[in-house]
Amino acid sequence: MKQYNVLIVDDIPKNIQVLGSILAQTGYRVAFATNGQDTLKLIDTNHFDCILLDIMMPGMDGYELCIKLKQNMRSAEIPIIFLTAKNDQESILKGFEVGAQDYVTKPFSAPELIARVKTHIDLVEKTRELANLNIHLEDKVRLRTIELEKANRQLANIEKAKNDFLSIISHELRTPLNGITGLTGLLNQTLLDKEQREYLDYLNQASQRLVRFSDTALLITSLQTKNQRFDLFSVSVPILFEMALDQMEMQLKEKSIVAHTSPQVNKLTVEADADLIRKCLELMLENAIYHLPTHGSVWLTASKEGSKTILSVRDNGAGFPEQLLSHMRDDLINEVLIAYEGLGLSLAAVKLIMKIHNGNILVGNHPDGGAVVSLIFDHIS
Repeated sequence: MKQYNVLIVDDIPKNIQVLGSILAQTGYRVAFATNGQDTLKLIDTNHFDCILLDIMMPGMDGYELCIKLKQNMRSAEIPIIFLTAKNDQESILKGFEVGAQDYVTKPFSAPELIARVKTHIDLVEKTRELANLNIHLEDKVRLRTIELEKANRQLANIEKAKNDFLSIISHELRTPLNGITGLTGLLNQTLLDKEQREYLDYLNQASQRLVRFSDTALLITSLQTKNQRFDLFSVSVPILFEMALDQMEMQLKEKSIVAHTSPQVNKLTVEADADLIRKCLELMLENAIYHLPTHGSVWLTASKEGSKTILSVRDNGAGFPEQLLSHMRDDLINEVLIAYEGLGLSLAAVKLIMKIHNGNILVGNHPDGGAVVSLIFDHIS
């Protein structure tokens, strides 16, 4: 158990003897001084945990000595308890004004004196422990901040590397694709037999898919560019559907797929960047068309649920595999999605676009069969 040092300052030896006996019996180490000058000398060479200070002393009284002790860096934090025969309010207030922490009136009660000494020593100890704990916590916070900043830098580097990769892949694909599409265009103008025509159609479809892949990769890179501004205006849902269907008209005809729009969309609007939402709908339609057999159907629907407006693309195909739905993650790009004919990249672009609109996407299967991808706009947010 730690032993604490108490300094008694009193010009009457009998008082020192009585106080010293009480404190020593309780386990304190006791030192004493009979005047202010001796007290200041002891402070310079010793450590004390509490000072019991008499007010009425010849020469330098207790008030003046208390002021000097509080001005000294070695004793400024030591609790001082005044010993006084005066119990008038003016004397007590003056003691607190010069820096004392407490007072005990004479004649004093031994248990009360011990309790007050213990309380003030404990208070200083707890304050010191709290200060040390704060320093420790500040060090831990500083360390965690450094680690977090490092992690953020690493994430930023990874994000930049991913964007650079997508941009490079897109540009690297563009150069040979321009040659391929140019060549297929020339071949379309020549006489070909049936088998050659089938090969050319297949080549043309494959090159067009690569073009769309390249466009989507560039779109993702563009969407993740910081400080980019997007203008959101009230846009008619029927116009958005019409623009998306116009862009996908050729693909729909190639597979004889019928597109339906729900009649209740006529008066609906969304706060949106029209070009970006049109691109969302195109990507959703493209995935639906790709996975549908010939003579399939797609539905473009819209509904209002409270503050939310929901635009959906549904098909009557096989729907999403359960394995894919169970592996959906926030980034929407993982090995399961990528394996599903590049779906991950398209949905990643859609997710980013909806994030710009403070919205979200929902991917699932319709109760009547087929896949459903929905764009959810929350007009409150």
